[in-house]
Amino acid sequence: MLLSPAELLPLMSYCFVMSGTPGPNNVMLASSGANFGYRRALPLIIGIQVGGALLTFVTCLGLGSLFNAFPVLHQILRVTGALYLIFLAWKLGTMKVGEAAKPLTITQAALFQAVNPKSWMKSITLASVFMPAGLSVPVGALLVTVTGVLVGLPISSTWALFGVAIRRWLDDPLKRRIFNLSMGGTLLVLAISFLR
Repeated sequence: MLLSPAELLPLMSYCFVMSGTPGPNNVMLASSGANFGYRRALPLIIGIQVGGALLTFVTCLGLGSLFNAFPVLHQILRVTGALYLIFLAWKLGTMKVGEAAKPLTITQAALFQAVNPKSWMKSITLASVFMPAGLSVPVGALLVTVTGVLVGLPISSTWALFGVAIRRWLDDPLKRRIFNLSMGGTLLVLAISFLR
């Protein structure tokens, strides 16, 4: 075994908490499940995992050290991420009930991870705290990345399924409008919190 239980349990627990707590990805997953159903939310689920895995892997390989060397990158990331969340909030909040809207694609969801401050925080912490000692950097990075995906994939699915579960309640156009406005508002609040 490459990781002892003493190393694996904290790593899995951290991935569980970071993947499961509310944030931009999970708000988008619940909204996508509610508005489009689980099957059409699959590209979002996969894109979040692919983008998060790539981000984690390259951060573990050393990209995270750039943030320590150049603190202004944190500020650029926060502003860029907040602006994108504001755009998504506006898009969700102005979506008309019955409008032929489209969920995010795999590529869009994966690229969003590059400007999602919560994804960066997770990746940098994984790289700085949870890289296993005694393994080469690429092997350790791969191990941490795979663990993150194995923990995150069912959690992402659960958030999308939560959206699907409340979908029937949202058959009423007024309720769906209120839901979309509240999800858009939640993204807006997250965007503002990134700017603090």
